[in-house]
Amino acid sequence: MASSLVLVHDNVGGDYMPKQINVGMVGYKFMGKAHSNAWHSAPKFFDLAAEPVMKAICGRTERNVKEMADKWGWESYETSYKKLVAREDIDLIDITTPNNAHKDVAIAAAKAGKHVSCEKPLAMNVSEALEMVKVVKKAGVKHMIWQNYRRVPAIALAKQIIEEGRIGQVYHIRAVYLQDWIMDPNFPLAWRLRKGVAGTGAHGDLNAHIIDLARYLVGEFAEVVGMKETFVKERPLELEGGSLVAGKASKKKSRVTVDDATLFLARFVNGAVGTFEATRFANGRRNGQRLEINGSKGSLVFELERMNELQLFSSTDAEHLQGFKLINVTEACHPYMSAYWPVGHIIGWEHTFINGVTDFVNAIAKKKSVKPDFIDGLRNQEVLDAVVKSCSERKWIKVTKHKV
Repeated sequence: MASSLVLVHDNVGGDYMPKQINVGMVGYKFMGKAHSNAWHSAPKFFDLAAEPVMKAICGRTERNVKEMADKWGWESYETSYKKLVAREDIDLIDITTPNNAHKDVAIAAAKAGKHVSCEKPLAMNVSEALEMVKVVKKAGVKHMIWQNYRRVPAIALAKQIIEEGRIGQVYHIRAVYLQDWIMDPNFPLAWRLRKGVAGTGAHGDLNAHIIDLARYLVGEFAEVVGMKETFVKERPLELEGGSLVAGKASKKKSRVTVDDATLFLARFVNGAVGTFEATRFANGRRNGQRLEINGSKGSLVFELERMNELQLFSSTDAEHLQGFKLINVTEACHPYMSAYWPVGHIIGWEHTFINGVTDFVNAIAKKKSVKPDFIDGLRNQEVLDAVVKSCSERKWIKVTKHKV
């Protein structure tokens, strides 16, 4: 581990724990802001086992990354990730770049002895993901993938309810992730619409989230069959890079090389079945993620745009009292909520990243593993790739689980 790590004795476990963890982050746009806020805010809400220090941020454009560092409180900046990971005063590398840079940055960081957290999807394909897993395991560093929706308190509560057996054996999951931000055919060809940078479109961006939640709440995938569509075949080239929203458009056009929508059916190892849909062409749906899970004794419903709420139906209730019950997930006994506001005071999307920082820092300090990790990222990629293959071959494809 990097020499900057200050150690103090943990009298409880007899182990040595870091007093602070110096963070270097690569990438500074949409997700860079979300992560910067989380690194800054986590110690303000949670009693962490070590203090995260926002040591350095990295981006290719010096003017922009310097402005980001000044605005969000990073102590310094770099324009080369190789220089960042080589710094002896950095203990952890947080990756918020476009997808095609994940592998190189993560591998360089792990080989330099840095802990690594990485945005989803973990990689461009299974081959890259498998390589990343092998390197972080060999290096012995802690690793986490930012599947932030696992850390929505209502989702964590759903996990608890399922594990307690309250909805019985799970039979179905229906999951959709619906957005509409690229419906204008004149929307520029941003990086998320280019296969060489993003890998896939709505599939890797949105299905990656609901695949991970399905694995978290239901179980492992066995086989899939899918279909995909690109509705707008050509778009204006982008003159200036944007973040989630693209920059200025030019008059020249180029081909869109990713999917606008991908839908698939799934069978799970435990016998459950599922339907999944990801699209950026659902007019009026800004961030419409919805899950419904049906079991032998009840059902659960979650909607991201009402993220503090969880709906629970139980067939074990008296018949005249049966119906979906709305749980406002703001009680101190609910996952993560004791760190925030009084009962009934809701939290927001950004808090999922604060919760992620908390879990990762505590895992590093206490020398424990954290979930979801790079292996979860690989398992997710195995499903993503199987769906892509199914769309191409127009048939059911078994999800191959690689040995790690």
